Amino acid sequence: MNQRLDYSAVSPEGFKALLTLENHVRQSGIDHTLLELVKTRASQLNGCAFCLDMHTKDARTAGETEQRLYGLSAWREAPYYTERERAALAWTEAVTLVSESHVPDEVYEEVRRYFDEKELVNLTLAIVAINSWNRMAVSFRKKAGTYQVGG
Repeated sequence: MNQRLDYSAVSPEGFKALLTLENHVRQSGIDHTLLELVKTRASQLNGCAFCLDMHTKDARTAGETEQRLYGLSAWREAPYYTERERAALAWTEAVTLVSESHVPDEVYEEVRRYFDEKELVNLTLAIVAINSWNRMAVSFRKKAGTYQVGG
């Protein structure tokens, strides 16, 4: 599959706007490994190969285990995620698939048990950001496998 165009070069201002949101999320205080799990799970749901490559590499660099990365698509059945992580992953799925579920009240109530208001807004911004990146990468066929950690 060939890349259609380089969106960062065509619209550097738009790319910068997404980076500004991404930088806010990174500095929000949410644990880096949790953010990488959220980004990876949303990218799985959206079928974004470029972002899956990126965020699994970043997760491993941050100390995430192969087992937890491999089990992420079946996190409900896997015993190695914390309750806070499970709430974040359920929230990620509901927000990512908003047109299917309209983010059910029970998912909201569960995530509120583990995240205060500010954390929840920042977690949601992280989900908004990765969904934006996924849509850009999938739409323009950003080539998977090219990402280098720290590059």
